[in-house]
Amino acid sequence: MDRPEAPLNETHRAASDFLSVQWAWIVLVILSLLGAVFVAKAVVAPVAFSLFLIAMIWPLQSRLQARVPRLIALAISILVLVVAFSAFASLVVWAFGRVGRWIIFNLNQFQALYNQMTLWLENHGIVMASLWADHFNARWIVSFLQTLTGQVNTTLSFWLVVLVYVILGLLEVEGTARKIRSLPSPRAARILLAGSAETAFKIRRYMIVRTQMSVLTGALVWAFAMLFGLPLAEEWGVIAFTLNYIPFIGPFIATLFPTLLAMVQFETWQAVIVLFACLNVIQFVVGSYIEPRLSGSVLAMSPFVVLFSIFLWTFLWGLPGTFIGLPITIAILTFCAQDPATRWLAVQFGPPDEADLPAPARSEG
Repeated sequence: MDRPEAPLNETHRAASDFLSVQWAWIVLVILSLLGAVFVAKAVVAPVAFSLFLIAMIWPLQSRLQARVPRLIALAISILVLVVAFSAFASLVVWAFGRVGRWIIFNLNQFQALYNQMTLWLENHGIVMASLWADHFNARWIVSFLQTLTGQVNTTLSFWLVVLVYVILGLLEVEGTARKIRSLPSPRAARILLAGSAETAFKIRRYMIVRTQMSVLTGALVWAFAMLFGLPLAEEWGVIAFTLNYIPFIGPFIATLFPTLLAMVQFETWQAVIVLFACLNVIQFVVGSYIEPRLSGSVLAMSPFVVLFSIFLWTFLWGLPGTFIGLPITIAILTFCAQDPATRWLAVQFGPPDEADLPAPARSEG
């Protein structure tokens, strides 16, 4: 009676071994790709940002070049892009610069607070090193300013390369689409065209919703800071607006900074705790209640995947990866949803219901 079961066991074992080998190869390929992306970040990161910006600005370029010559339409599109980014960067520099100057002006109060905390910890048997004297001195400030200057130069060079890629990419969008349609494999052409159109639509939807929620969050933080009597209320509103473009991490930092300032501004710990709690309530209501209802199933994604993608791309590319990580994940899952062989990945990590995947590809120009 045992003999007929032997072939079945052998078949099952062979299938299990095949799946194990297949998964090992998949993991190896993924790790190899991530390693290549990490090593070549100076080349790949500007390309990723340029594709992101092309997806954002192509509808404007398409509508303009239907009415005016293509080069004039390109000049207008690039001007709009540069003005928008310059305004955003100016807000960031203004807000963080004002907060930085306020901190330097009130450095003695922070030192006094640090001494009080150190004394309290020592009275409870916890001895801390003299971090303030060792790090917050003139040499540290000069070193920090040098590092900041170098980072600004690197950032400007990065965005200059991105701008060149965007200009060239906008000129080649239609030609690239024609080349894809002429591929010998209709299935590959369909996946590339449908995935590109759907990805561009989702990225635009993501940025529209994220901008709306950032404006709402910034306005609520500004109003609450004004009512609570917190200094630099406008600056905290702008910081909340800008950092809200980074899911999870950005809102937490936007609540942590004003809380640290409140520690030297208010005399009671109860006021600091109330401030921190109310700011987190604002972030929670906007991010967990209002935003999902505006974005709908188009951008539904596992919170674990969202947080993991932010940390992963931050590790790979640093600060640029923090901003671009989630759009890259959206693109990957969207392309996975276009093919039956990889659809299960989009189902597992994307919308909670398979019925939400995929929506028909949108062609907005």
